[in-house]
Amino acid sequence: MELGRAGLAWAAALLLAALGAQAAAGDFDPYRVLGVGRSSSQADIKKAYKRLAREWHPDKNKDPGAEDKFIQISKAYEILSNEEKRANFDRYGDAGESQGYSQHQHRQFHHFHEGFYFDESFFHFPFNSERRDTSDEKYLLHFSHYINEIVPDSFKKPYLIKITSDWCFSCIHIEPVWKEVAQELEVLGVGIGVVHAGYERRLAHHLGAHSTPSILGLINGKITFFHNAVIRENLRQFVENLLPGNLVEKITDKNYIRFLSNWKKENKPHVLLFDHMPVVPLLYKLTAFAYRDYLSFGYVYVGLRGTEELSSQYNINVYTPTMMIFKEHIDRPADVVQARDMKKQLIDDFLSQNKFLMVARLTNQRLFQELCPVKKSHRQRKYCVVLLTGEGDKFAEAYEAFLTFAVANTKDTLKFVHIYNDRQPEFADALLMDRGKSAVVILERRNNAGKIAYKTLEEAWQGSKEDNFILLDLLDQLRTDPGLLSSETVLADLNDELAPMFLIRWLYSMLDYISDCWDSLFHSNWREMMPLLSLLFSALFILFGTVIVQAFSDSSDTRDSPPSEKEETATKTEKNDASFSKESNSRIPKKGFVEVTELTDINYNSNLVRLRPGHMNVVLILSNSTKTILLQKFALEVYTFTGSSSLHFSFLSLDKHREWLEYLLEFAQDAAPIPNQYDKHFLERDYTGYVLALNGHKKYFCLFKPHRSGDEGGTLGSCEDYNSSLHTEARGKSSCSPGSRSIKNKLHKLSFWMERLLEGSLQRFYIPSWPALD
Repeated sequence: MELGRAGLAWAAALLLAALGAQAAAGDFDPYRVLGVGRSSSQADIKKAYKRLAREWHPDKNKDPGAEDKFIQISKAYEILSNEEKRANFDRYGDAGESQGYSQHQHRQFHHFHEGFYFDESFFHFPFNSERRDTSDEKYLLHFSHYINEIVPDSFKKPYLIKITSDWCFSCIHIEPVWKEVAQELEVLGVGIGVVHAGYERRLAHHLGAHSTPSILGLINGKITFFHNAVIRENLRQFVENLLPGNLVEKITDKNYIRFLSNWKKENKPHVLLFDHMPVVPLLYKLTAFAYRDYLSFGYVYVGLRGTEELSSQYNINVYTPTMMIFKEHIDRPADVVQARDMKKQLIDDFLSQNKFLMVARLTNQRLFQELCPVKKSHRQRKYCVVLLTGEGDKFAEAYEAFLTFAVANTKDTLKFVHIYNDRQPEFADALLMDRGKSAVVILERRNNAGKIAYKTLEEAWQGSKEDNFILLDLLDQLRTDPGLLSSETVLADLNDELAPMFLIRWLYSMLDYISDCWDSLFHSNWREMMPLLSLLFSALFILFGTVIVQAFSDSSDTRDSPPSEKEETATKTEKNDASFSKESNSRIPKKGFVEVTELTDINYNSNLVRLRPGHMNVVLILSNSTKTILLQKFALEVYTFTGSSSLHFSFLSLDKHREWLEYLLEFAQDAAPIPNQYDKHFLERDYTGYVLALNGHKKYFCLFKPHRSGDEGGTLGSCEDYNSSLHTEARGKSSCSPGSRSIKNKLHKLSFWMERLLEGSLQRFYIPSWPALD
């Protein structure tokens, strides 16, 4: 019994000793060791380290603890000189490197108690980082490596990335499946990556992984998360779904001629793979993605009915996968490879040697740089033989002769290309005097800035035997005399002929954005969706709040009744009319003309008496003799206000309805009574050029009186006291007569009056009811 108690006491003591050792390791403070503050710069840290290292170096300091002190100084500097380790220590009190120190203490603990048996597995767990699968180590990613290498490489091949961490039971569960799939997909050309969230928090946060384990795909710089069960079939299907759907076209007897004939339009060789698999193999899709900028791919399922003609024409062995490359001639392949087991390396070697046509067309600057590289040394000279020609049947014979010459004289140091003068005018103008004829130019690029050395054949290229002999002789001389290229010039960058239009690029970008939002809405972490949801709900709140406030304000305004007292009616303006006027004033004309209708007995009720609330009818008073002139001037003045749907424009014949007008003015509540009919000036009074703005619903009108010479605004701009205006008009009879002033000037400054009408600043004359027009 006492022996058992003694054993337990020993175990407790040993456990406390181990925990104390680890606590001591955790108390290590690099700032205190170097004697610097937490805000010290790298220069201060380096200066302190050099001073302490000279002081405590074991070769110079004979103190017994100098060696341990020097080790601590070196370790402290190692942590603080590395920004990432320093940040980890500032946040968590540990630079992530205490593992070795703990193991050292554990070894001391074990050797000190050699006579006592203690199971070391007490401190080790299967999900600890020490037991991490070594197969993941070669796939580990760091932030800089991911940004600088993995993301650019994702435009050539997709990546499958796993985010893991220590103390993760689910990570252990999926490890066998992940290991098997990673090895299988890597052979096919899929990039594999592993991110340890404990050590690469910045990268895990950048990828949007907030939990472990997480699996995501990366292609074309775009991240897509995997959300299904982690089994082999799901992971393979996930990688396949990452690839674009139009990489490989299914080819049969009906469409193979069309497919192969597109080499001229696409400026690419076309590849056909013959296999007995009903679906396109993933290896072939990955290959098509990697070479999509250079080659077009088609797949022929030889077991399908409808491919017999195709298989027999090219003599295909239906039991062996066959890959063919077609260039300018679709009746025969330019190159063929057959293998029972198509490996990625075999396919890459085959395609990399056939990425370009025999006489490729220079359609962009990137293609020009690849086909005609810059001279690196005298022993690595490469020349480009360029045919500058045009499009159409007129130049077809010259192109065919050049193609035949290129096929017969292909060498590693020579590249044959052609270019359309009309599509690349700057390039052609720099080398030719006349763009209307075909010409051959031999050039060598000297630097990336566009400088070239070149020589142009003196005669236009017709493709004759004589032209072939001349060009062949020049190429033979060029091998021994590089100085033959005596002319130099600087070329501008080529136009990208095959680039999609801006609208199409914008449409594709919008589709990608919508796809990302849709995926985020259903699959992303709510932490990522909170800013978007907050913005969305804020916008909806502001929108509906504004609508509700506007609705209440409009309803309160419509309940307002017309004023009953004369003093109130002369000064009060309603809110809904002001808002209506501001809204209407901001509108632009919708038509190229002004629609003006005559106010008659037939439309009187609809255009005035029963006019909808908020609508006004602007009526011009005219006579038969002044009708044409006044209507033209009226249309010019009010044209800018025709965009408002609340304004209607009419005219009233003074010859027919003089009594209605005088009756209306006489009974205007805020105007003094008109002089009696026995006034000698009554029948001579001229109302032509008057404009009435009639509000049929609220029973009021505003008045515009014609402009008089020498009056800059006294009578044009308001509905002022009508009595004084009439007396002024009676006294100034001669000035109001049509013979003393131009009829057209009567509507001068009507547009300013219209602006004040829409502002609601004109005086209003209320009437008890609208009189009958007759």
